[in-house]
Amino acid sequence: MKAETSDLDRAHAVYTRTGLAFYDWWVLGLSNRWIWKCNTEKILDLYRAHLSPEHLEVGAGTGYFLAKGLTAECRRVVLFDINPNCLEKASKRIAGHQPRVFQGNILEPVNLEGGRFHSIAVNYLLHCLPGRLEDKAEKVFDHLIPHLDNDGVIFGSTILGMDIQRPLLAKLLMSFYNSKGIFSNQQDSLGAVMEVLSKRFRTFNVEVCGCVVLFWGKGLRENCRNRYTGDQ
Repeated sequence: MKAETSDLDRAHAVYTRTGLAFYDWWVLGLSNRWIWKCNTEKILDLYRAHLSPEHLEVGAGTGYFLAKGLTAECRRVVLFDINPNCLEKASKRIAGHQPRVFQGNILEPVNLEGGRFHSIAVNYLLHCLPGRLEDKAEKVFDHLIPHLDNDGVIFGSTILGMDIQRPLLAKLLMSFYNSKGIFSNQQDSLGAVMEVLSKRFRTFNVEVCGCVVLFWGKGLRENCRNRYTGDQ
């Protein structure tokens, strides 16, 4: 556990106030289009398709996608992140929706108030978490499912290290990020994403866009619903 905590600290240490000031320009403006080969608009479409009036955002980032996707119908939006700088940045950006913020480690059980959510986003989160995708995704989904409506949806995207064609710039940047602990995705595969989703949801979808896989899952499987939500 001590090594995992250290790895987790390395993963989010880059998100300082200064770093976040350049995040939208570097990641959403340049990296997505020219390096990862998945335009930011593609991810925004995922939000537009699945955002609900009762939404939980895990990995708050800068709040870019929520600011673009939330509508006046939103009744409750909650931000969850381990990094206080991200929570501050994102909450200010969508202040008009009066978001609630919770600071915590998604690799540990999550305690949230206020009932379940109809949509939960885990966008650009998994590739930043330490460990094998099979293990970290299992923890993330299993910690979030108790907070999801039975007919709700979990959606998001992650940058893969395997099962994709990676241009030279993507290989170089991905290698650099992994060496610094910003990413931990060298063994992250499309198959692992599909396995985690198929074990938990009756309906799910994955779409590869450059180095990125976009995904969603909805309709909890009966054994999953009984185990994690207590519903019969």
